[in-house]
Amino acid sequence: MSEVESRAKAFDPRVVDEIVAEAVAPAAAEVDRAGAFPRAALKAFGRAGLLGLVSSREVGGLGESHRAAAQTVERVAAACASTAMVLCMHYSATAVVEAHGPREVREAIARGEHVTTLAFSEQGSRSHFWAPVGTAAPADGGVRLDAHKSWVTSAGEADSYVWSSRPVGAEGNSTVWLVPADAEGLSVPAPFDGLGLRGNSSSPVTAAGVLVPRENMLGPDGGGFDVMMGVVLPYFQLMSAGFSVGTMEAATRKAAAHVAGTKLEHLGSALSDLPTVRAYLSRMRIKTDMCRALLEDSLTALETGREDAMLRVLEVKAAAGEASTEVTDLAMRVCGGAAFRREVGVERHFRDARAATVMAPTTDALYDFIGKAVCGLPLFG
Repeated sequence: MSEVESRAKAFDPRVVDEIVAEAVAPAAAEVDRAGAFPRAALKAFGRAGLLGLVSSREVGGLGESHRAAAQTVERVAAACASTAMVLCMHYSATAVVEAHGPREVREAIARGEHVTTLAFSEQGSRSHFWAPVGTAAPADGGVRLDAHKSWVTSAGEADSYVWSSRPVGAEGNSTVWLVPADAEGLSVPAPFDGLGLRGNSSSPVTAAGVLVPRENMLGPDGGGFDVMMGVVLPYFQLMSAGFSVGTMEAATRKAAAHVAGTKLEHLGSALSDLPTVRAYLSRMRIKTDMCRALLEDSLTALETGREDAMLRVLEVKAAAGEASTEVTDLAMRVCGGAAFRREVGVERHFRDARAATVMAPTTDALYDFIGKAVCGLPLFG
């Protein structure tokens, strides 16, 4: 065992819970109100070794995979969806860096000193993230990248981008690169000011003549599709489902606590004494538990190489994303006018939940893929 490996710690979900309680939850409302990037929480995760959750033990990481990543994102999302999405994108990009990136960056991530993220979606191809229109061309002994990325989580905050482009010269539809965030020619045209996930700094990023060494290619030229589908998609889908489950769990608990503690004084009863309110809460609980069960089964299918693993991976984000909009809508209804007050916290979950359905691959795109899979048709083509 190397010295780096010997310093690697074991993953302990209780450490995640401690960071959530001490650094994530207390800042969540302000992160949302101010649209502030959760830098303090990321530093806490870094100090605990959790930025290197999916980094290999060979480089000092925790050596975990999809299950630990999805569970971590779920726990964080229940407190702060913005922080959870930053972690989701960091782990997705880290998986690519682990598979194809330079050791020094892998070690920096494992040490908690480097945050990375995905930069796939573009203005020209919208949510079809697997089909970039941005270009890569030989220039000055390296490669010149030009693109208009439409949505990049942690834009202007991450230390690197796992970036997609058209191939330099090979066949195929895409190539993936590791682009340092301080590369000349990169710019973030405008800060993020969105409905939900207000602290995840999800802004456009423009590359105008960005030069990177050819060695920054992650995987073969023209092999980006395989990287996206084989490495990124399972991580992103499963963590997105965890994000939605965590959001649903928080909304359900807050709604239940509200109706149990709110009195109809003229009747001498609580809101929870109303059968209609209890029926709404039961629907929320069932939807949340169903999606968690699907997430657990999807993880098991992937880990055991089950024949239906890819179908489950496609289903789980669509199911959890749709359910989270329903559950958080019911939370708003159950809590009534109180839900519109920010201090209750329900309206934040309501806004944050909407992101899952429109983040690529969108729910509508996933429905098409699932339908093709059920009919025995190729997903692409």
